[in-house]
Amino acid sequence: MGAAPEPKPGLEPAPGARRTLAWHVLVPSWLILGSATLVFAWGLELPDPVQYAPFALSLVLFGLPHGAVDHLVPGRLSGRGASPASMIGVALLYTVLAALYLGLWVTAPVAAFGLFIALTWFHWGQGDLYSLLALSGAEHLAPPLLRGLTVLVRGGLPMLVPLLAFPEVYLSVARSLVAAFGNPEPVAWVSAPAFRVSAGVAFFALVLVTLVWGYRCSGAGGRGVWRMDALEVALLAGYFAVVPPVFALGMYFCLWHATRHIARLVLLDKASAAALERGDPWKALGAFARDAAPLTGVALALLAGLYLLVPGRVAGPENLLAVYLVLISVLTLPHVVIVGLMDRRQGLWR
Repeated sequence: MGAAPEPKPGLEPAPGARRTLAWHVLVPSWLILGSATLVFAWGLELPDPVQYAPFALSLVLFGLPHGAVDHLVPGRLSGRGASPASMIGVALLYTVLAALYLGLWVTAPVAAFGLFIALTWFHWGQGDLYSLLALSGAEHLAPPLLRGLTVLVRGGLPMLVPLLAFPEVYLSVARSLVAAFGNPEPVAWVSAPAFRVSAGVAFFALVLVTLVWGYRCSGAGGRGVWRMDALEVALLAGYFAVVPPVFALGMYFCLWHATRHIARLVLLDKASAAALERGDPWKALGAFARDAAPLTGVALALLAGLYLLVPGRVAGPENLLAVYLVLISVLTLPHVVIVGLMDRRQGLWR
């Protein structure tokens, strides 16, 4: 007899838990982002300060807290629960990688900005791939290479489409990030027409190849989930093409990426997963909020310290956002390592 298949904690939720998460995570994100797409396409305009509101809310609402449970992840993946050794290991990982990345911002801010875009592109695609497999049962994504292309597509929608649709705003945010530590002018190429046209054509081809391949892999029984995948791609493309990018990315960060990752985390906690199976998402969310509160407070303290340390002038919402994004970038690097551990343990690429 062959060996039993390796368990995949959290990747194959019970039907009741999957149904609860679909109604309380997936459906609300579709409705909110879809509604925003419609009203902005109709001509809605927001005052500049209001556009920063989602990022301000993300300090405590889903966004920043969604990575504040990483210290518990290795223990929950093992099924033995968090131990002092595993939590200290995660703390050391965060300290070393975040310090190295902050050093890169100080010494080579343009390179640090490029790494931030690349990391976020991969990480947000990584999160959507998990959601498609675990929460939607996307059987059409069986080939590992197709999963890799899906990561590129899903991460590229929030990272690239705003550049194509709003190049001047994209460039302004890029400059404010780099200006906190050095000369912002070297990032001007990101809004150059030739670069945008080339990137747009290449990305459209990538999306087309990925969706067609997924359709061919779906089979008659999997066409419904493939259609959901394709409609999500269309929704996100339209959303980022018409919604002002700072507002759009803040909303996406809080209500799309972070909520899907929180769903992934609560499925690793046995009591929370049982609550989801009973149709009680609020108990699971309360447990997550309790677990995330201490390190969310630490992250907010780090933000205050970074505000005092940056050598560039910090005034106005765009500059404040720049400091916050630098903090997110230095925390994203170790966070991606932890999520990569989750991917490996849960068999995301197998």
